[in-house]
Amino acid sequence: MNFLLRILVKCSFSIYCIVFQRSSVKDMETKNITELTAFILTGLAHQPEWQIPLFLLFLMIYLITIVGNLGLIALICNDPHLHIPMYLFLGNLAFVDTWLSSTVTPKMLLNFFAMSKMISLSECKIQFFSFAICITTECFLLATMAFDRYVAICKPLLYPVIMTNRLCIWLLVLSFLGGLFHAIIHNAFLLRLTFCNSIIVHHFYCDIIPLFKISCTDPSINFLMVFIFAGSIQAFTISIVLVSYTLVLFTILKKKSLQGIRKAFSTCGAHLLSVSLYYGPLLFMYVLPGSAQENDQNMMDSLFYTVIIPFLNPIIYSLRNKKVIDSLTKMLKRNV
Repeated sequence: MNFLLRILVKCSFSIYCIVFQRSSVKDMETKNITELTAFILTGLAHQPEWQIPLFLLFLMIYLITIVGNLGLIALICNDPHLHIPMYLFLGNLAFVDTWLSSTVTPKMLLNFFAMSKMISLSECKIQFFSFAICITTECFLLATMAFDRYVAICKPLLYPVIMTNRLCIWLLVLSFLGGLFHAIIHNAFLLRLTFCNSIIVHHFYCDIIPLFKISCTDPSINFLMVFIFAGSIQAFTISIVLVSYTLVLFTILKKKSLQGIRKAFSTCGAHLLSVSLYYGPLLFMYVLPGSAQENDQNMMDSLFYTVIIPFLNPIIYSLRNKKVIDSLTKMLKRNV
């Protein structure tokens, strides 16, 4: 009995040692895997001679973007004639563009001359969270604006009945909630990823696709979530845009007034240009993330919807709009 007891004790001790050693090794491996909590953003300028020209170019674009969008918001707020649904949506689009540009561009500008291009994992997640809210909210806002133009042109007599203040507020709230919900989903799935092989992110801001590429954990689930949610949002919003402007086109062609046709074509054509430049790169970046694209191509695509589109939107939606031009002229005359 004592012999069996000694054997049992020895076996138990041996099993304990083996389990403890394995647990210790596993803990050490986990610790080593999660040690990488900072990354290096490669940025845009790979050659030193391009740093100053690119810095000046994007600084000018950023300043014009901020002044243009904030100026448009101030103009809409101060002019009672612009307190209608179309300009309410336009003001919120300008706000999102300002937010998006400020999320990405300042860090990109700093990295042109920074000795260290490091960004912590927590800062990376915060930047992507802010970016995801903006990019998704803008998709919903563009769809909402297309629907508003459909009602205004195709059902002008019913426009005040359909586009009520209550509906407009709900559309805006749902757009921002949709952006928040989408950002929370992808940030939550980022928690399952670990980084142990490389700290170099081939991008000028923290985006999930470049992070997937350097993850030690299999990112297949993350890619699937991007395809499902980003694909669904883009398919839904693009469908609304295309259907709305198709119906607008048919309505325009039925009109007899040449001036009305030109005006409607001018407005809708500008909107479609902005939407095309926005959705095109997004489609290839997120809905088809497995396509064979080089890192430089991904960065060029990202530049369109993070830097160029926020810069162009005030020009496309405002400088081609007679009411906005008249309001701006009146405001300048009052201040002179």
